[in-house]
Amino acid sequence: MSKICILVGSNRKNGNTDILVQSFVKGATENGNEIDVVSIADNKINGCLGCNACFTNGNKCIQNDGMNELYERMKKADVLVIASPVYFFSISGQLKCIIDRLHNPIRDTFNIKKIVFMGVCASTQPNSFDAVKIMYDHAISYFKLDSGGFITAYGMKNKGDANNCEAKAQAYELGKCIK
Repeated sequence: MSKICILVGSNRKNGNTDILVQSFVKGATENGNEIDVVSIADNKINGCLGCNACFTNGNKCIQNDGMNELYERMKKADVLVIASPVYFFSISGQLKCIIDRLHNPIRDTFNIKKIVFMGVCASTQPNSFDAVKIMYDHAISYFKLDSGGFITAYGMKNKGDANNCEAKAQAYELGKCIK
């Protein structure tokens, strides 16, 4: 059994990103995994200031926002799932704020061993996720993580489109594989 923290980078509730997440959660709970879903829509998290105070302040960021709680939630996870819409060849800006705040050395106290990415985009161009894949691969290499999977859904223009795509079934199967 794993403890899975899912970062949902979409402000659109019950949109295409959420559809993939719900499918993943369904598969993952069948194995008794513990799931913690964090929606950026429900949290106020500022971008990193780049001040490096966290390096001299006991891993404590000088900003007092939703990231403090998120650090605590991420400490408990074995698996991190990043789910995001891709608007312009990258993860959502709100999710990028969270990723940038992992600049904090508190990340070295996390138990995360595996990372998963699930993304949706309206574009049908095959290179739409290239930049995200490069960032994902670099993070795996730098932090010595295992890749849990990289799922993409193209052509997801309208809310609900992900209900009828192959990525939804892939998300479910991937969730079932995590133990």
